[in-house]
Amino acid sequence: MKKAFKGIIAGIVIFMLCFCSLYVKAADRYYYQLKVYHFKTPAQADRIEHYLQYAYIPAMHKLGVKNVGVFKPVDTDTADRKIYVLTPFGTWNELENAPQKLLKDEQYLTAGKEYLDASYKDLPYNRIETIVLRAFPGMPEPAMPNLTASKPDRVYELRSYENPTEKYHVSKLKMFNEGGEITLFKKLNFNAVFYAEVLAGGRTPNLMYLTTYNSRPDRDAHWKLFNDAPEWKTLRSLDEYQNNVSHVDDIFLHPAAYSDY
Repeated sequence: MKKAFKGIIAGIVIFMLCFCSLYVKAADRYYYQLKVYHFKTPAQADRIEHYLQYAYIPAMHKLGVKNVGVFKPVDTDTADRKIYVLTPFGTWNELENAPQKLLKDEQYLTAGKEYLDASYKDLPYNRIETIVLRAFPGMPEPAMPNLTASKPDRVYELRSYENPTEKYHVSKLKMFNEGGEITLFKKLNFNAVFYAEVLAGGRTPNLMYLTTYNSRPDRDAHWKLFNDAPEWKTLRSLDEYQNNVSHVDDIFLHPAAYSDY
C-alpha cells in the first residue's frame, strides 16, 4: 500500500514538474507589436520619425525594451507611404501596460508633443495598422542581425504567410518549428530578427518573419541556397505540409538610421 502511495506521489511530482517546465517555456516566448504607419506627405513622415526617434524609442528603452526596430519600404508607394515599427515585449503584461506607462513619462510627453498633441486638422498620419504576434517556440526571442554592411545598404525582408484555414495554420507552424524550417534558416545564416504567429491583425490565420541581409544580391544568394537545400526539398514534399499557405506578402525594407535593429 505504501509503495503504491509513493508511486502515486512520484507520478504527481513528475507531472507537475513537466507542467511547470512547459509553462516556463511558454512564458519565455516574446510578444511583438508591429505598427504600420500609413501616411501621404513628407511633413507627416518628418513628424512620425521625430516622434519615433526622440520620444518613442527612448521611452521604450526606459521601460526595459532593449531594441526597437524602425523600417521603411525599399519601394515607395506614393499613394500610401508606410513606416514599420517593431517593438518586442518579454511578456503580455509589458505589451498591455506600455501605453499607460508612456503617458506617465514626462520626458516622452515633452519630446513627442508635436506628434501627440497634433490637431485633428493636421494629423501626423492617415492611420495606424497594429499587428500583435507571438514568437515561435523555435525562436522564442528576437535577435540582432549579424551583418557587416552599413544600415543604408542593408535589405530586410518581412514575409507574411496567410493560411487557408486554422488547421492549415497549425500545419505551417509545425513546419517551421518541429519540421525544421527555422533550423535550416539558421544553418544558412538568414539573420532572422523574429519568427512569429499573428495573434491579432487584419489578416489571419497568418504568420510573419523578418530576415536580414547585407544587400539584395546577398538576399537572393541566401534564398537560392535555401531552395536548393536537400532538407527543404524533403520538407516541402511531405503530405502533411501541402497547401498550407494561401497568400504570401514579401516586403523589402531598409532600417532607419536610428533603428536599433
